[in-house]
Amino acid sequence: MNYRNLHPSEIEILEGHDCQCEDWDLVMVKDGFDPNRIKKTQFSGKIKIGVLEKDHLFSSGIRRPSSVSGAFLHNCIIGDNVYIHKIRNHIANYNIGDETVIENVDIIEVTEKSSFGNGVQAKVLNETGGREVPVFDYLSAHLAYIIALYRYRPKLIERLYQMIDEYAESVTSDMGTIGKSASIRNCQFLRNVRIGDSAVIEGVSFIKNASINSNEHDPVFLGCGIKIEDSIVSSGSKIAESVILESCFVGQGCKMGKHYSAENSLFFSNFEGYHGEACSIFAAPFTVTHHKSTLLIAGYFSFCNAGSGSNQSNHMYKLGPIHQGIMERGAKTTSDSYLLWPAKVGPFTLVMGRHYKNSDTSDLPFSYMIENKDESVLVPAINLKSVGTIRDAQKWPRRDRRQDPVKLDYINFNLLSPFTIRKMIAGRVILKHLFEISGERAEQYTFHNVVIEKKSLLRGIELYQIGINKFLGNSIIKRLENLQFDSDEEICKRLKPDEELGKGEWIDLAGLIAPQEAINDLLDRIENGAIKSLKEVNKTFKFLHKKYYDIEWTWAMDILEQEEKKSYDKFTAKDVVRIVERWKDSVIGLDKMLYEDARKEFTLSKQTGFGADGDDFNRKIDFEQVRGDFEQHEAVAAIKEHMVKKEALGNELIGRLKHLVN
Repeated sequence: MNYRNLHPSEIEILEGHDCQCEDWDLVMVKDGFDPNRIKKTQFSGKIKIGVLEKDHLFSSGIRRPSSVSGAFLHNCIIGDNVYIHKIRNHIANYNIGDETVIENVDIIEVTEKSSFGNGVQAKVLNETGGREVPVFDYLSAHLAYIIALYRYRPKLIERLYQMIDEYAESVTSDMGTIGKSASIRNCQFLRNVRIGDSAVIEGVSFIKNASINSNEHDPVFLGCGIKIEDSIVSSGSKIAESVILESCFVGQGCKMGKHYSAENSLFFSNFEGYHGEACSIFAAPFTVTHHKSTLLIAGYFSFCNAGSGSNQSNHMYKLGPIHQGIMERGAKTTSDSYLLWPAKVGPFTLVMGRHYKNSDTSDLPFSYMIENKDESVLVPAINLKSVGTIRDAQKWPRRDRRQDPVKLDYINFNLLSPFTIRKMIAGRVILKHLFEISGERAEQYTFHNVVIEKKSLLRGIELYQIGINKFLGNSIIKRLENLQFDSDEEICKRLKPDEELGKGEWIDLAGLIAPQEAINDLLDRIENGAIKSLKEVNKTFKFLHKKYYDIEWTWAMDILEQEEKKSYDKFTAKDVVRIVERWKDSVIGLDKMLYEDARKEFTLSKQTGFGADGDDFNRKIDFEQVRGDFEQHEAVAAIKEHMVKKEALGNELIGRLKHLVN
């Protein structure tokens, strides 16, 4: 940048506009500087000022010239075409980007060397410590998951801490930055804060030791009354309405408002928090809590919707709040639910009522967990035929608010995946084993402090098998689509996996679904020093996400071999047709269950309260005007269309193989 000293004539104009400076030699300006645009401003320390020549058009239609007035600036670099007006105390030690607006603010300052929230340790899951995650600008849900939950690998944690410390040191400075085209208006105290491009900060009460990682692609909005300390806020997030955050990480595309408060918590992509409270939680992507009476504490939540009054206990009045809980992907709670930690809730399980025993249903996914006379009753697999589950899976991709081209979290939205199907297979084994050891005469079965009724157990086995058939059929149809085969050998050649990686256990790393083997290899390479940087760690996450469908087929084929009790090179067209026919029965059967489940929302009992002051005919008309006709409803139409498409898809593959079967 070409800066120069002020000309004597410029100093004269500035002093004539009530501007003051102990040493004008420390004030540098760019060529084209207009001293008439600076009034009633006091300078101290080293100052650099850019060109002030454009106007700012505010949303109300008011136009203001770029200028500086009514301010005290200390050790600042002022970019081109900024608008700074009415600073009640001072702006100190800041580099302010081009075309930024700062108006009616008490104080913006850097008081010491600061890492701007990087390196702050959030005490997640265990309030008393032991699972601290140091936050930093580019923290992903997947890396945080490893740091929080893989404490049985202390050397790994030490290496990751070291990498994050090195990053925090690299951004530590005694100068703060406010990015280009930012807007900071009607705020009180901003101390040791780094603010990115295009951020909009309005009416904020207090921000201290924080990074607001806004950018032009996905600006951050911070609104009235909020207080943020020792935290990181990522691109695209919107926080307003007196939210209070301390020692938190807020991921991309998050929304918080209506007096939500949180401490020592991590919130990843597309989290929504209103009214309630969070303490020491790990909120993986798409966790939502909307209700004033809801407390989330000392737990891991993923794709979770917490109902009104949801609560958990993380201590038993003995050694303090040392317990933790895990609600795996898609688990949700109904109103007034309660869970006693430690507990582990399986994927896509609905928790209803209050549960006072420590349970583990992680290998019984898609269940209902219901309170009945102080007992926790589990209905395995029943959520597979819930239209609400399908609606959830369909809405998440549509509700991804992230516009930043650089995504911090790699999110797999698939409802059925090696992660959930592996658990269905385990659930099938568990239920069959319970039935075998207890015998047909038993009416109830107990598993990890939950009770399973006989009817529910048998139905669960059936539903898990349907889910397994659906996934495996989907996989083989996708693998063989748009290809013609003249022999069984050609089919086998196509069935052969392209990748070795993929067999065995799969895990859900807070949104990233990947083979356990691949994650273990990554962790080994971090421990032995082969991976030395956070960028390399993230590169592996990105690779696994990109390669998902290739390695998913490796897993699916391995399971198909186990289910069919033969290797892929022994498969024939007849085997494929049998698998597809079984898939058709499962898909269409499940869709019919979903159809009937949706119909329940249109029964007469659900029309109660409609047609006020009218008769039954008016009630029906009023209901249809508000809710629509059952057959025309979007979800119902989608189910019907799905049945037709899937049957046609299966028949198309069978038709291509027909000449090899006869």
